[in-house]
Amino acid sequence: MTTTTTTDQEGLRSRLPEPTAFGPDLLTIAGGMNKAIRNGAIPQTTIGLVQLRAGQIVGSSYHTIHKTGNLRKAGETEERITAVASWRDAPYYTDAERVALELVEAVLTPNPGGERVPDELFARASAHYDETALWTLTLVIGQICFFVPVALIAKPIPGTAPGKNYSK
Repeated sequence: MTTTTTTDQEGLRSRLPEPTAFGPDLLTIAGGMNKAIRNGAIPQTTIGLVQLRAGQIVGSSYHTIHKTGNLRKAGETEERITAVASWRDAPYYTDAERVALELVEAVLTPNPGGERVPDELFARASAHYDETALWTLTLVIGQICFFVPVALIAKPIPGTAPGKNYSK
């Protein structure tokens, strides 16, 4: 049985209702993940850029709109936000941000020729991030990957406030 309902926002609707009614522990998990990645080991800007790129790679309008909005609220420039999709030749990123973007692409993109995260990429990442920061970056990628199926299957309404992004 399909539980699709409409919303008042321009006829947009999610495929499923808000998930915490079906998994009350999701709020605890999400809170724990947020706390883990906001430990100060890597800049919040890097977190936002990495998660925006992940949303782009998996084709999630919900994530790209949400992460873009967060980056704007944090004062990021339009050039840096827009160029995430083509970061490799964009002049706007630090070397540490570039390796973080490369890591998220490596994790989320198949590599028919070998490992997704080869030793050489890990070595470059280690040159910019200590072990705590590398674990944090790993969890940043893991956090967005946790929510990718939610966005792609349930299809919450892009651009709406948390708690209002699902059909009732």
